[in-house]
Amino acid sequence: MKIIKFLILMLMIPAFSSAQNNSRFGLKGGVNLSNLYSDDVSDKNSQFGFQGGLFLKIALTDYISFQPEVIYTMKGAELKYENDFVTGTANFRLNYIEVPVLAVINLTTKFNVHGGFYIATLSDVSVKNESSIGAFDFEKELNKNDFEKTDYGLVAGIGGDFDKISVGLRYDYGLRSVGKEKTIGGQTRRFPDSKNSTLQLYVSISIL
Repeated sequence: MKIIKFLILMLMIPAFSSAQNNSRFGLKGGVNLSNLYSDDVSDKNSQFGFQGGLFLKIALTDYISFQPEVIYTMKGAELKYENDFVTGTANFRLNYIEVPVLAVINLTTKFNVHGGFYIATLSDVSVKNESSIGAFDFEKELNKNDFEKTDYGLVAGIGGDFDKISVGLRYDYGLRSVGKEKTIGGQTRRFPDSKNSTLQLYVSISIL
C-alpha cells in the first residue's frame, strides 16, 4: 500500500514541461479481456471488463520514457473446475486498484513498445458458482477475505501516440495465485489456485 500511495502522489504532481521533453500526463481507459490460468481448470472462458485511471509519461530521452499509472481494473474469468472431489462452474469477478510501472521505448516518433511490472490491491469481489455437490456452495462462503489482498505480475504491450491521443494493446501476466488456502470437504487447498491473465485495449488523453 505504501508503494501505491507513493506512485499516486507521483501522478498527482506533474512537475515537468511537456513542451520541453514530450512528457505526458492524463486520463486513460479501455476494455479488458481477462482470464484465470490454472492446472486444475479443464476449461476457461474469458470475460469482458473495464479499466480506467491516470498515467504519467516522463521522457528521459527521445527514445526512452518512464511511465507509472494508477488504474481501476476489472479482472476474473468463468472457470469449469474438475478435481478428485468436485466439479462445477464458477464465475469470478476480481476488481483491483493497479499500479503498472513501465519502461517505454519509442520505435518511431509515434509508435512504441513498453514493458515492466504491476502491483495491485484487491478492491472488491463477486463470485457465482454451480457445483456437482451442494456442500461446495462457495458462492455464499467466499468473500473478499478469501482472496489475496495484493497481486503482482509482468506487463508488455505496444502503443501509438497521436498528438494528445494515445492508443495501445497490453498484456498483464499475473505471478501470484488469487485465492487463499481454504479447507473444503476435509481437504486444505488454495482455491482458486489460479493467476490473473488480462489483455487490455486502451485509449489515453493527455491533459498536460
